[in-house]
Amino acid sequence: MTATVSRPVRRRLRSLPWSALKGIVLAAACIAVIIPFVMVVSTSLAAPDQVNAAGGFVLWPDHPSFDAYEAILSGGTVTRAVVISIGITVVGTAVSLACTATLAYALSRPGSFAHKPILLMVLFTLLFSPGIIPTYLVVDQLGLIDSWWSLILPVAVNAFNVIIMRAFFMDLPPDLIESARLDGAGEIRIFLRIVLPLSGAVLAVVGLFYAVSYWNSFFNALLYLNDTSMWPLQLILRTYVINGSPLGTDSGSSEVAQLPQQSLQMAILVLSIIPILLVYPFLQRHFAKGVLVGAVKG
Repeated sequence: MTATVSRPVRRRLRSLPWSALKGIVLAAACIAVIIPFVMVVSTSLAAPDQVNAAGGFVLWPDHPSFDAYEAILSGGTVTRAVVISIGITVVGTAVSLACTATLAYALSRPGSFAHKPILLMVLFTLLFSPGIIPTYLVVDQLGLIDSWWSLILPVAVNAFNVIIMRAFFMDLPPDLIESARLDGAGEIRIFLRIVLPLSGAVLAVVGLFYAVSYWNSFFNALLYLNDTSMWPLQLILRTYVINGSPLGTDSGSSEVAQLPQQSLQMAILVLSIIPILLVYPFLQRHFAKGVLVGAVKG
């Protein structure tokens, strides 16, 4: 009886060093992720003297100030870029969700027209991308150069998201759809009244994927938008951080000229992070369920 009781105790004692080691590793990983984010926010709020004394980056501001944010949001380039990015993200996510959901539902129905050829075409795009030059030529021929639609239409449908949503639709109870069809409902009514209300988890996850992609995208804007007044926030951030170029009217006043370049850079970076941080908590409860869609089942 004594040996039986002591074995679990010994196992727990042996597992204590391993648990402590895992805790230390996880704590170090969390610190490595949190400290850069804190430095970005602190540098954007720090006073110019403290930023210059610290050599460009501040871990904690002594006297927080919003001068950098007031400078970049004073009605110039960054303010316009924020509005453009929000518009592109909202419209692009809505268009992408509509196209992806309708295509995925059609591919999830075995009797739909040209089901297998279209599915093979979708899978083909996962293996082979068209390339930059052919895509640019198509966008140019469609007259989308210097148009915000050039940032939405070429990437409106992602094959990976189509496969995820198709797998979710195929897992829906077929008896529910058949009973609706027997009651006289058409495919469009079934899709809008039955399928979509039951697909909140996958729509939230795929919508988050699309929103993050649209919000963080800058390369397509660099290719297709020659007018700098149409640039989204991420391209303004890239240009300012990498090239150190001025922000147009944002750098015209003497107060802005006195601010350190690092403070302005970090303030723009914080503005580019905030929208995703605000949206993600509302979608987090759907994320765990949605990312498991399409998993291999036994």
